[in-house]
This record gives sequence, C-alpha cells and structure tokens, in this order.
Amino acid sequence: MTTNSPFGSLLSDDERTAIAQLGYEQARDELIAIVQQLEAGSPSLEKSLALWERGELLAQRCQEWLDGARQRLNEVQNKSQNPENTQ
Repeated sequence: MTTNSPFGSLLSDDERTAIAQLGYEQARDELIAIVQQLEAGSPSLEKSLALWERGELLAQRCQEWLDGARQRLNEVQNKSQNPENTQ
C-alpha cells in the first residue's frame, strides 16, 4: 500500500512483489536508470525518496541473484575437488 507518510513506504505491495520477481539483468538495468535519475536531480523530495527506496529493493534483488550464483559455483567447485563425495 502506498502512503504519503514520511515514515512509511512509498512503494505498494504490488511494486515490491514485482521487484522480487525480476531477473538479475532486469533489476540491474532498472537500478542503473534510477541511479542516473537521482544523479541528474529529481523534481521533488518525495520522488527522490521513492526512487531511493525502489533502488534499495533492486540492489537487494541483484544481491540475491549474485549470492545464489556464488553458492552454485561453490557447490560445483566442492564437487570437482571431492569427486568421491558426488553420488
């Protein structure tokens, strides 16, 4: 639910759900666009805060993808270093 409170979230639950379903490249590309908008200056403080909040969620989503990839790589490395333990 979107709120105008300075202490509440500016993103709706649907927006949060949509971000949680993004692939890495989509989240990264949108995050880059948000950073560029913030660096260029936003029209209002509220818009800047909404962009910042969305950017934080996008960065978190990217990190989830990277952590998952790192875990899979570690698992493959462990299996290749210990082939007797793979069954």
